[in-house]
Amino acid sequence: MESPELITVDAGPVGLGARSWKAGSGRPVLLVHGLSSNARLWDGVGSHLAATGHPVVAVDLRGHGTSAPVSDTDDEDDLDAPAVDATQAAARDLANVCASLGWRDPVVAGQSWGGNVVLQLAADRPDLVHGLALVDGGWLHLGDQFPTLDDAWGVLAPPRFDGMTADRLRGMLTSGHSGWEPWAIDATLANLREDDDGLVSPWLSRERHRAIVGSMLRHQPRKLYPLVRCPVLLLAAVSEQGPGRKGELLAEAAAGLAHAEVVEFRGGDHDLHAQYPERVADLIGGLA
Repeated sequence: MESPELITVDAGPVGLGARSWKAGSGRPVLLVHGLSSNARLWDGVGSHLAATGHPVVAVDLRGHGTSAPVSDTDDEDDLDAPAVDATQAAARDLANVCASLGWRDPVVAGQSWGGNVVLQLAADRPDLVHGLALVDGGWLHLGDQFPTLDDAWGVLAPPRFDGMTADRLRGMLTSGHSGWEPWAIDATLANLREDDDGLVSPWLSRERHRAIVGSMLRHQPRKLYPLVRCPVLLLAAVSEQGPGRKGELLAEAAAGLAHAEVVEFRGGDHDLHAQYPERVADLIGGLA
């Protein structure tokens, strides 16, 4: 698997860490991770796309991975500046990333919350996005499930890692994802920092995590579907018993988007891009 170049890319008011594969003259592809995740989980997809001639950048959003120190405000020098809505700010950051890279019509893919972010980008900038891949996200409507942020946080708050060592967590991830390649386990571990004692903690603080859950609670993808003009792939992990409630949301998205196709991964994990990198890459590449 080809290793990417580690770069910092200009996102307008901030600089974001990113992983870059400089390939041939194919259509560029921008890859966006989910909540409390990081760009490394796209390594398999990025490498495969680069091998087929596509320049690829996988970006770490504010507060995540190599962008962990980046402020939630639009002015890093003003610590008292008000925070901005995380989903809308991330979408603006991605538009700025494309501008700084000189990309005018990339294919854009986002996983989980990253799907909501790239959907927002495609709705805000229909002139920019050539094709959109929503990987087990982008049709999320937390506001349908939870009346308040406290209710959502009670269910969706991340686990605490007090006393957890990197070695123990690696073993847990390996046993829980027996079909994953070692690089995907390493990429998942990169969601956390490791201290000198081998103990891990998330790069994304709990406060920022909660703020993003609040943003997701307010976000309403169904209002954005009519604004998206490009072809859209909806890649969904569904249980062997069927999609359930997710199937209803997928059907709503497919009906609301002008050019949408649903691809189901039966028995797939939420991190489809880590579990099936070549298949996901081929589907994303097909949008180019």
